[in-house]
Amino acid sequence: MTLDNWLTLLHPALAVIVVFPLIGIVVNFAWATRQRRLQIKAGNKKSKIPPVVGRDHVQLGKWLSASVVGIILVAFAHAILSKNIIKNQLFTENPPQAIFIVLMFALTIASLVFLYQARAKQWRAIFATLTGMGLVVLGSQDGVFRRSAEWYISHYYYGMIAALLMIFSLAIIDEIYKDKSLFWRRVHIVLNSIALLLFIGQGITGTRDIFEIGLYTPPPGLIFLGL
Repeated sequence: MTLDNWLTLLHPALAVIVVFPLIGIVVNFAWATRQRRLQIKAGNKKSKIPPVVGRDHVQLGKWLSASVVGIILVAFAHAILSKNIIKNQLFTENPPQAIFIVLMFALTIASLVFLYQARAKQWRAIFATLTGMGLVVLGSQDGVFRRSAEWYISHYYYGMIAALLMIFSLAIIDEIYKDKSLFWRRVHIVLNSIALLLFIGQGITGTRDIFEIGLYTPPPGLIFLGL
C-alpha cells in the first residue's frame, strides 16, 4: 500500500477507534443523567445512579465534539492535499488559493480552541460560528468528495450537519444549566437525537464509501508492479 492509501484509512480508523466509542459512552451517560433527573423529580432522592453522570456526560460530550470536528478536518486535509494542492500544484499555480486553504485550517482550529475557552455568551456564539464557517468553507474546496447529486445519502453532508450540531451543543452548554425554563435543555436533546441518527448514517455511508473505493483501487500487488 502507498502512503496515500494509508492516509485514506486514517479518517475511518479514527472514527472506529475514537469517535464511535465516545458516542456510545456519551449517549449512555446522557440516558443515565436523564433517568436520574426524572427519579429525583418523582421524589426518589436516593437514586442508584451516581450524581457524577451529569458531569461525566458534559466532559465526554466536549471530547466528542472536538473529536468530530477533528476527524472531519483530518479527512478534509487529506482530500484537499492529495487531490487539489499536490495534484494541481497549487502552491505554484495558484499560491493565494493555497495560502487561503492553509489559513482556513489554522483559523478553524483556533476558533474551536477559543470556543472551549470562551465564557461570555457572545464570544461562544462568535467562535462557534467561525468554527462552523471554517468547516463549510474547507468542505467546499476542490478535492473533497461531497456526492452532491445524492446529498440525502451523502457521507459528507451527514458528517457536516452532525459536526455543526456538535459545535452548537458545545456553544450552549452554559445556557442549558442557566435556563430555568428548560428550553435549551430540550433543544439540546432534540438536536443531539438528530445528531445520533446522523452518526448512524455516517457509519452506513462511510462503510459504503470505503467499499466503493475498494472497487476502483487496484490490489497492492498491481500498484507495486505499476500496473
